[in-house]
Amino acid sequence: MMTGKKRLLFAVFSPLVLCALILADMTAGAADIGMSGIIKSFTGGDVPDRTRTIILEIRGVRTASALLAGMAVSVCGLMMQTLFRNPLAGPYVLGINSGASLGAALFVLGIPAAWSGSSIIAGAGLAGAAWIGAGTVMAVMAIASARLKDIMAVLILGLMLSAGIDAMVQALQFFSDETALKSYVLWTMGTLGGVSSGQLPVMAAAVLSGAVLAGFSVKSLNLLLLGEEYAATMGLDVKTARNVIYASTVLLAGTVTAFCGPIGFLGLASPHIARFLTGTSDHRILLPGTAMTGAILMTACDILSKVSHLPVNVMTSLLGIPVVIWIVLKFRQ
Repeated sequence: MMTGKKRLLFAVFSPLVLCALILADMTAGAADIGMSGIIKSFTGGDVPDRTRTIILEIRGVRTASALLAGMAVSVCGLMMQTLFRNPLAGPYVLGINSGASLGAALFVLGIPAAWSGSSIIAGAGLAGAAWIGAGTVMAVMAIASARLKDIMAVLILGLMLSAGIDAMVQALQFFSDETALKSYVLWTMGTLGGVSSGQLPVMAAAVLSGAVLAGFSVKSLNLLLLGEEYAATMGLDVKTARNVIYASTVLLAGTVTAFCGPIGFLGLASPHIARFLTGTSDHRILLPGTAMTGAILMTACDILSKVSHLPVNVMTSLLGIPVVIWIVLKFRQ
């Protein structure tokens, strides 16, 4: 009875909280624009062109990026935790973040001439390089997964691959010049303000595609909660289910990392918060609940980032670390 009440409260109040945070995120910034200016900008009312540009082209795009990023990395984290049956799993497990970082490092540190050119070309090139890096690592992991029956072997392989890629990135950093190195370090801190109005539809389409695949995987994820052997006895094609989940993961985490940089801890923390708030492990409820939780947390982190003038990754880490400590203490007991 209490669980049903928790779900009802979550379903009622979470959209209200998210709407309030979206409005707060739209008003936060250097330019003092009130709620009336925001409403008029979206409804075609009489506002200065500068105000309309700030709301529609800058703040609106950034807020939409926060929503997409929060939902994507959180759903990705949920799927990884279920697939590997590991409460500390997240988007980094299969080396996706590391692959994206390698692609970005090769572009920023390996081709400094391309990075120092047009801002549009630089932004598109950086996002494309990071996405290709994430996709390449995911393809390698999918091939390896087809040959490995044990999911823990896949997990270990992903962690080792991630460590190797990180070593390659460090080597690139060691040999790069100061300007390129600074640009890359800033990218690793995460930013929601780097997505342009032209890039947002591409990001949204990729995230939506990953979300659709995640939706199709709900039944598989529920079966995988009890292990792959049990899922197979229930008629699940485990290899196909794995590949669909992998494809969803690279679309979600890879796209967000490409456009916004590596977003830390949110993918790990959000699923646990959603489980606590909804009181269930049923992915039919937990998956949309996790997406909502991720959107709320990322929007809140974006507001804090604007107010403190610190990178968004600092905010997500400060939020996520206490959750990780709570998880460790809970499972130790």
